[in-house]
Amino acid sequence: MIPPKCPICGKPTEAGYRPFCSKRCADVDLQRWFSGRYAVPAVEAEEDGGEDPSDA
Repeated sequence: MIPPKCPICGKPTEAGYRPFCSKRCADVDLQRWFSGRYAVPAVEAEEDGGEDPSDA
């Protein structure tokens, strides 16, 4: 089995920081989330203008 690699630098992961290889790489990833570099796309609900069937 191929050992997993750190998504930041590509080195083999360490159990204490998995999925990263070090605290540094874990902190780099966290900073990317805080700065907005990573984002989870939102899915907008479609508006059909009709009544909700559960209101009947």
